[in-house]
Amino acid sequence: MMKRKATNLLRMLCTVLLCHLMASPLMANGDEYVIKNGERTLYGVLSKPHYQGKRQGIVILAHGFAGTHHFGYRYFDALNALGYQAYTFDFPYGSPFSTLEKNTMNMSVLDQQADLEAVVEHFRKQEQVDPKKIVVLGESQGGLVAALTAASIGKKISKLVLVYPAFCIPYHWRAKYPNLSDIQDTTRLWRVPMGRRYFEEIHSMDAFESAKKYKKPVLIVHG
Repeated sequence: MMKRKATNLLRMLCTVLLCHLMASPLMANGDEYVIKNGERTLYGVLSKPHYQGKRQGIVILAHGFAGTHHFGYRYFDALNALGYQAYTFDFPYGSPFSTLEKNTMNMSVLDQQADLEAVVEHFRKQEQVDPKKIVVLGESQGGLVAALTAASIGKKISKLVLVYPAFCIPYHWRAKYPNLSDIQDTTRLWRVPMGRRYFEEIHSMDAFESAKKYKKPVLIVHG
């Protein structure tokens, strides 16, 4: 019965999200919200439904390669309508268009995983957030990061939504750079420069095996 309820919720979430994705403008309906992860500053925007004196679930949104927190604005109305808060943020060094740290030569999938884990932990401690209803939604590279995060701290995440998750990233770049010694000091993708560390860290990564560690409800959206 519990599994059926979880499946129905994910289906409803998918339907509402897809409808609002087509209709919602790229404008924020929320407030600036900054979270610290050690020396890293995560700039984001938090959108809340009307507070009714009880803890609410939250969906944490992870953008894709060279994206920014702006992508998450499309989800705000849909998630608020379902009674969820929504938080979208920039991964430091994740895009040349980031609000704060723009140097993509420092981009790292593992750093982004650590950032997402820090965001989950932050909201688990917030008075208005129900720690049993924390959902992570990741898009493209953010989907890979979300899956790695869920595999790492699965007990703290109630559901996982992956929007065309880029599990292909490690495999694609292993084909490009079969040996670590093949990796160039600077690699450009879509004119975005990245340093050696990005590729060294994912060289031996098996995204599919890692993702299997997460045992709770998962919705994967492609199309």
